[in-house]
Amino acid sequence: MNERDSEAVAAMLRARGYRIVVDEDDCDILLLNTCSVRDAAEQKAIGKAGYLQQRKKKQPEFVLGILGCMAQNRGATLLEQLPDVDLIIGTQKFHQVPGYLDNLRAAREAGLPVGTTIVDIADEVGSQNTIKDHLLPELRVDGDAVGAAPDRQVTAFVSIQQGCNMDCSFCIVPKTRGDERSRPMDDIVAECHMLAERGVREITLLGQIVTSYGRRDYAHTGGVTPFVQLLERVHAIEGIERIRFTSPHPRGFKDDLVAAYGRLPKLCGYVHLPMQSGSNRILRAMNRPYTRERYLEIVAALRAVQPAMYFSTDVIVGFPGETDEDFEQTRELFEACNYDMAYVFKYSIRTGTPAAELPDQVPEEVKEHRNQVLLDILQKNSLRRTAELIGTVEDVLVDGRDKSGQRFSGRTRGNRVCVFDAEPRLIGQIVPLKIERATVSTLYGELVLLGVTSDV
Repeated sequence: MNERDSEAVAAMLRARGYRIVVDEDDCDILLLNTCSVRDAAEQKAIGKAGYLQQRKKKQPEFVLGILGCMAQNRGATLLEQLPDVDLIIGTQKFHQVPGYLDNLRAAREAGLPVGTTIVDIADEVGSQNTIKDHLLPELRVDGDAVGAAPDRQVTAFVSIQQGCNMDCSFCIVPKTRGDERSRPMDDIVAECHMLAERGVREITLLGQIVTSYGRRDYAHTGGVTPFVQLLERVHAIEGIERIRFTSPHPRGFKDDLVAAYGRLPKLCGYVHLPMQSGSNRILRAMNRPYTRERYLEIVAALRAVQPAMYFSTDVIVGFPGETDEDFEQTRELFEACNYDMAYVFKYSIRTGTPAAELPDQVPEEVKEHRNQVLLDILQKNSLRRTAELIGTVEDVLVDGRDKSGQRFSGRTRGNRVCVFDAEPRLIGQIVPLKIERATVSTLYGELVLLGVTSDV
């Protein structure tokens, strides 16, 4: 979500005439889009901003802004630690950034005093509809942008819903992102059509609780939820070959969504299904409205529709009051679900959340042990799952060059990253790739498309 927000702000700025530079040392304006999910993320952002403030002593005209969740969470109190920041803009005001920057520049060009900070963290009705601009890649010559890049954009994020009404006891997101707000379905579909016309082949639909999309705005038609209705409409767009979404909630996996994986071929067989804990007692303390039994039912139902379904998850270990027995239940469920990828977090106190006030905080060394137990299971499982693909042929969407710039990369329908030799003309195409080697997270192979070999 933060990546999508940053891209939208950058696109708005470019449309206003601002130029994006590669090296932060060359910029006149630097904007930090921040996260508040964990306190460590905020501390990292504060440290970065504190370092950047030093530039203002040498460059008084340098503009430093803090955007997003930390700005929303802390507001003007950030000025106690960061007095020289010029902009503090919350999560519902990203679209106001270009105007505020224009105002700052105009004031300075008029010779007005430098030092007044713009702070805007107010709620704004309809703000969810403003994250719709996309940043096209640029062709650069000696570091300068000279126009659209020849390599087209193949994948894109599309924001469909913001905010969260779930109130999990460990989570700050309802405070930083506000209540659930959904974009109009017609606007989302129009955005996806535009992206398809640009050459985008894969769409990832985004929301804080993406499966809650439109539940107060649209009727359930024939047992089909608004979110699945949206999936159907995006699926019908010519040129879009793959659809993904994140981040859902287990509560959103009703029969219609499970069935969609069997009847919508463009919907990739990959599900991010946050578990958080395998203990019903801890799930209740987390205010997560499902049980381990229901979670297993969802996994089984999805695998019944697509036996080769790939799964990832989120897990928190060491939640206040988590006993050895509670963790053992989490470990058992973690193994039973056969995850391909997981984000495993050690619980940390998040000021402003109900869990921060709970007794029986778990010692750090216990959290570390439990964290490592799950990571070890994940590594073994991921290696086994990728090894099973060696010798098979996977359909891979070629999305561009890899990090080395010498080879190309793409993803399977199961969201596995692949690296291989190819030609630029194949960017945007789905090609068959024979898997020859695998690591925990990456597949390596050779194209088997007729007339295309590794030495083209």
